[in-house]
Amino acid sequence: MSAVYKDEQEDWMTVCLKYLLFVFNFLFWVGGAAVLAVGVWTLVEKSDYLSLLASSTFAVSAYILILAGSLVVVTGFLGCCAVIREQKNCLSMYFFCLLLIFLIELVAGVLAYVYYQRLSEELKQHLNQTMTENYAQPGKEAITLAVDRLQQDFKCCGSNNSHDWMLSVYISSKPAEGRVVPDSCCKTITPHCGIRDHPSNIYKVEGGCITKLEQFLADHLLVIGAVGIGVACLQLAGAVLTACFIYLLYKEEEDFGAL
Repeated sequence: MSAVYKDEQEDWMTVCLKYLLFVFNFLFWVGGAAVLAVGVWTLVEKSDYLSLLASSTFAVSAYILILAGSLVVVTGFLGCCAVIREQKNCLSMYFFCLLLIFLIELVAGVLAYVYYQRLSEELKQHLNQTMTENYAQPGKEAITLAVDRLQQDFKCCGSNNSHDWMLSVYISSKPAEGRVVPDSCCKTITPHCGIRDHPSNIYKVEGGCITKLEQFLADHLLVIGAVGIGVACLQLAGAVLTACFIYLLYKEEEDFGAL
């Protein structure tokens, strides 16, 4: 009687785990879609700013999330098939895929957090130099477009303030035609509007563009880190459920062989 009760209990646990894994797979797909969306959003929205950064850590974090999100779509389908058919080999592969994606997303989250800690220092060291030395220079078109968009989107002028442009290679050159700031500093852009740097004509923001860009990037990094680590924890829970389900299937097989 106790053996029958034990078998029924194990069957009940197997069924419960099976449905739990179905629920997990649904959450897994939703989480994967979120990871993929955050990665794409990070690269697409104002991606021009990436050329202003000294390191590629920000972009690498986003690419890792896109990779992880793409793997989730495939792995989620594999998980559903494995659970329905109760195939131990497929479930084992699904388990190892979950662990792999867990590690990938954990790396993305940690990278984002580490870069978040040193973002301010990097911008202070490199942004002003990048803007003043590379703006409107041959072969630096991407940086020029990024700076123009940065100043217009965030309504700022110069790395720290508009006076930073006085040290610019471009402002000191003939093509500037007497401008004291680039035209993208102007509140209303018209040809040669950068000749006049009065507050009524150009943006005068406390902290300059560096403060605005730092806040923008910091917000993105927090989202990358939170989504990466959050979904990674969800997948770890899924890996535990899968391992339990595999164990019960093997146990059932052993019990059946013993009869």
